[in-house]
Formats: sequence, structure tokens, C-alpha cells
Amino acid sequence: MNNNAHATEQSCQHSLQQLVLFFETISPNSVQRIPDIYSADAYFKDPFNEVRGVEAVKKIFVHMFVQVEAPRFIVTNTVLQGDQAFLCWEFIFRFRRFSNEEQCVRGVTHFRFDSNGKVSMHRDYWDAAEELYEKLPVLRHLMRWLRRTANQ
Repeated sequence: MNNNAHATEQSCQHSLQQLVLFFETISPNSVQRIPDIYSADAYFKDPFNEVRGVEAVKKIFVHMFVQVEAPRFIVTNTVLQGDQAFLCWEFIFRFRRFSNEEQCVRGVTHFRFDSNGKVSMHRDYWDAAEELYEKLPVLRHLMRWLRRTANQ
């Protein structure tokens, strides 16, 4: 491995460690640090959002704290290869409007780092139907009926 590739690998390893720390300690105050972690033109996509730009990414995380109580991430596994990383995670929270019961959504995020070690791409993969809709009182029965109907 040449020195340049080794330096890039070390940079991405450091960026991944910082990313895990950021998500596992996320708070309304730490969200303000997103411009230190994400590139100016970062791309973000999850089942509900698709945005470009660090300010748009920051708004998604700010909004998360408005929508749910006590959100936190537990990173259960990481994989780093070159300038790409995958994080397996559990998102723990409580609905503000529906139930005080703690909820858990499991998913995976694919990240790509730019040459400065900042996140240039963030793509979340999780099943909104199974992990979220079935936990909402109004949609729970509809989702179960849809699943039964599809399996007949």
C-alpha cells in the first residue's frame, strides 16, 4: 500500500470513529456540528427524505428532535472499505404523540467520505413499514391486514 492510500485509509478510519461517536451521543447541541462532519454538498437519503447540502441534512436531524422524544442511536457494527463505510444501528426513541412506550428501529447506513474525510453521501436503509408504520396505533391494523392479504 502506498503512503497516499495508507493516509486515506487512516483518514477514513478516523472519520468513521468520529461518525460513530457523533451518532451515539447525538443531541440538539451536537447537531450544530454537522457542518464539521458532512461536506457542504453532502447527499442524504432515507425512506422519508432526499436532500443535498449540509444545511438540509442538519434540518433533518433538528426535525428528529421535534418529532420524537429521547432519540438515540446504538451502533451495533461497522464496516470500512476504502472511502465507504456501513453502520448497522438501532434507533431508540419514544413517539411524542402516540405512545410513551420506547420504540426501536433497526437499519443500516451507507456512507461515503470525501478527500477531506467528511461525509459526502449518507444513505439509510430500513423498512419503514415494519420498523415504523406497524408501531403507530392508527396504521398498525392496516399494516397487519396488508401483510396477511399479501401472504394469502
